[in-house]
Amino acid sequence: RAMEHDRALEVYDIIRTIRDPEKPNTLEELEVVTENCVEVQEIGEDEYLVVIRFTPTVPHCSLATLIGLCLRIKLQRCLPFRHKLEIYISEGTHSTEEDINKQINDKERVAAAMENPNLREIVEQCVTEPD
Repeated sequence: RAMEHDRALEVYDIIRTIRDPEKPNTLEELEVVTENCVEVQEIGEDEYLVVIRFTPTVPHCSLATLIGLCLRIKLQRCLPFRHKLEIYISEGTHSTEEDINKQINDKERVAAAMENPNLREIVEQCVTEPD
């Protein structure tokens, strides 16, 4: 369990510095993500299920999908261990949470979104660490 807790902190450390697509703040500063929103379970030898539940700043936030995308891309790039990633909106914090949950956990839709140059540019700006 200690290992899972360490892994969860590792995950949080990666996502807390992601920037909000519209504000200069990080997701941590805006409390879109908190330490408690990351759950890690060991599902195999050296493989973990990482579950993230984030809270959009406003219930009808059109950026929720984008934030989900940023979380996924950054973790895909930065997580040093094998993982399955599930990203959800905290229950009851968004008007179309089911749709968004489907979208950000669908590999094909994520790949398609990242092929859109405008979207990709926004994601890159959000996930790139400030120097």
